[in-house]
Amino acid sequence: MVTSEQRRRQLAREKYERQQKNRVEAAAAAKRRNAIIGASLAVVVVAGVGLAASGVFSSDHKKSSTAAAAPTPSASAPVSVKGCTTPAAGTPNNKQWSTEPAMTVDDKATYTATLETSCGTVTFTMDAGKAPHTVNSFVFLAGQNYFDHTKCHRLTTQGIYVLQCGDPTATGSGSPGYKFTDENLTGATYPAGTVAMANSGPNTNGSQFFLVYKDTQLPPSYTPFGKITGGLDVLNNIAGGGENDANGAGDGAPNANVVFNKVTAVKN
Repeated sequence: MVTSEQRRRQLAREKYERQQKNRVEAAAAAKRRNAIIGASLAVVVVAGVGLAASGVFSSDHKKSSTAAAAPTPSASAPVSVKGCTTPAAGTPNNKQWSTEPAMTVDDKATYTATLETSCGTVTFTMDAGKAPHTVNSFVFLAGQNYFDHTKCHRLTTQGIYVLQCGDPTATGSGSPGYKFTDENLTGATYPAGTVAMANSGPNTNGSQFFLVYKDTQLPPSYTPFGKITGGLDVLNNIAGGGENDANGAGDGAPNANVVFNKVTAVKN
């Protein structure tokens, strides 16, 4: 006959064995879960490497070219740069056209563009005789307020020295919907103060352009259409603020929040 004390001890032993079994099963379950998590992370890493290799995480441009689209700038807040202020309220209108605008500029005249930016004003002259299609497009887009409230999305501070602007999406892939021919390329050079068109290949000009703030060596593939007459110090101040290296060392979105508050173009 089992005494009450023996029964108590038996129940205590069974309880202990159940607890031990539960601990072992819990430990095994945790080990399996960790293994699954580890495998999942490995898959993510491998997938990321594959995507990077296939170009999903990379831009098409190269360090020696301002031509192609830059990746989406970092979502982090722009760094405060002396001389830069909060941009004027508003958003790009991102208008689109199916064809290049009709020629309306005087190809015997020069035009002056004024870029009122959140970091200061930059002015440059355009010679319609040397690049009539380019000047015509720029004057047209400025008249349509296309550039207003757009952000300069790319700054290079190594190898080439340019600030790239004119994309309402600020990703490097935006355009007005039309393309036009290259111009003024014979013997083209890009000293400090040059304004030239960015592109993604021959005759693919749209709205994106770059401002050269320091002598830059580039192949004659980018239509030079303007010469900076004021505000080179503004560009050098922006460059001094650096960029986020999103595309590699010395190439990324400017730390300064450079936005065109207003862009105008008038005949001289």
